Amino acid sequence: MNKNSFRDDVLQYAASQYGTTAEYLWLKAPGYAVLRHKDSKKWYALIMDVKREKLGLSGDGTVDILELKCNPVMVFSLLDGKDILPAYRMQRRNWITVLLDGSVEKDVIFALLNMSFDITANRKSKKAPRRFVNREWILPANPKFFDLENALAGSDTILWKQSSNIIVGDIIYLYVAAPVSAIQYKCKAVEVDIPYQYDDGKIHMNRAMKIQFLHRFQQDQLNLKKLGEFGIFAVRGPRSVLNSLHYEIKTICDKEGEN
Repeated sequence: MNKNSFRDDVLQYAASQYGTTAEYLWLKAPGYAVLRHKDSKKWYALIMDVKREKLGLSGDGTVDILELKCNPVMVFSLLDGKDILPAYRMQRRNWITVLLDGSVEKDVIFALLNMSFDITANRKSKKAPRRFVNREWILPANPKFFDLENALAGSDTILWKQSSNIIVGDIIYLYVAAPVSAIQYKCKAVEVDIPYQYDDGKIHMNRAMKIQFLHRFQQDQLNLKKLGEFGIFAVRGPRSVLNSLHYEIKTICDKEGEN
């Protein structure tokens, strides 16, 4: 067991957040722990101790790693070649390896763990765990496909494509793609899981949510360059807001007298 490792932190988080108990399935690999959904039995995380050389890392000895599932379009943007690597054991197309040696902050690890749990959840199961603590999300918005300015000029509440496992009360930051390339709107989910069939060849929806406009940011406040300071270099799908970025946004809103 590696001394400088977030392994125990991850296991404690999974137990408290999702009621998950780690499973140790391999006698020849006692350091390998599986985290899986109670209902579907699908894995959402795998913790391993692996020799550094097998990961292409310098130095001797082993390192604890966490394998997580993520949206295939996000894999490339997350990989940095140092702390977040291609999957070691799982499928590289939609799994990643995260070092647990402290090089990746715990709030980043927990956010990625949440994402993996959400992606692997059995949405059709009535017994699927429900989340009651609100989260903050960044969602992409393409101005080529939808005119947000015009929509919000007509109403402060609009329909939006249901993303991930968003629940009522979650805060949503809409990142407007190029040429804007910045978070421009803070909204709140006020109704979710609305049946809604829509397909225009560019956008496909089978469920929607209602989001309420709360605040508009100036383009230079949360542009892609600024987001890069918090490890966000692209927004191609739903992303959890990490604590560091949360406090940055809160500072901006507090200065402007907004909630």
